[in-house]
Amino acid sequence: MRMDKTKTVDAVTMIAVFKGRQVRRVLHEDKWWFSVVDVVGALTDSPDAGAYWRKLKQRLTEEGSQVVTFCHGLKLPAADGKKYETDCADTEGVFRIIQSIPSPKAEPFKRWLAKVGFDRIKEIENPELATKRTRLLYKLKGYSDDWIEKRMRGIAIREELTDEWQKRGAQDEKDYEILTAEISKAAFGVTPSEYKAIKGLRRENLRDHMDDFELIFSMLGERATTEIHRQEDSKGVPKLKSDAHAGGSIAGNARIALEKRLKRPIVSNQNYLRQNEGQKRLKD
Repeated sequence: MRMDKTKTVDAVTMIAVFKGRQVRRVLHEDKWWFSVVDVVGALTDSPDAGAYWRKLKQRLTEEGSQVVTFCHGLKLPAADGKKYETDCADTEGVFRIIQSIPSPKAEPFKRWLAKVGFDRIKEIENPELATKRTRLLYKLKGYSDDWIEKRMRGIAIREELTDEWQKRGAQDEKDYEILTAEISKAAFGVTPSEYKAIKGLRRENLRDHMDDFELIFSMLGERATTEIHRQEDSKGVPKLKSDAHAGGSIAGNARIALEKRLKRPIVSNQNYLRQNEGQKRLKD
């Protein structure tokens, strides 16, 4: 079951949680692939799970074990927000790796693994379940129902846009970053990385820390860009980039008009969730 050394993952990466430990996973070809380092960390509580996995992999290779052949490199986001090649294994591969790690958490982890894998199968059959789960996660983090509605709509608009990009010539992660930055610069005057710096964010998702207006203008810029692509049947990254600037400018002009009326900037260092929590504490 050996696969190519490296594959670029276009599917969305998600975080699963086992007993408080984060395990990165990505849906690829309708299967979950899990970060082996994260699995090792969850099972061993090692302060350096990467070193633990490297030593285990070396030992297994020397012993002639077939476990390592169940792993291959996928690009997953790291703590700095960038994507790096990471050893990943599907559910069957992770089960085999678990057998090589002495840990009292092995059996609970197997049960957890079976559940998260089964949940994905159910979500493929019924996409509404995935939407409900995402809503629940935001709710548990303390977001309001109104904010969640906007965020979910924004996710749908973003997916619709990236589908258009893929069909019209965007080929790799860099293309998507360039096009996204073009919309952001036109809509807000800053790139996503600059926006995150303003809000004091590092690996966090920028949109999860936007307020209502920021989300609305993000949606407007991306929805306008999608419509321009379709209306003009755009093809190729240069044309997509031009469209992205045009769509972002529509949101940017609306933002500027609102800022003049409100006499305050829309882009700020305010973090929606922290601000919301602070207001709750004041009321209490």
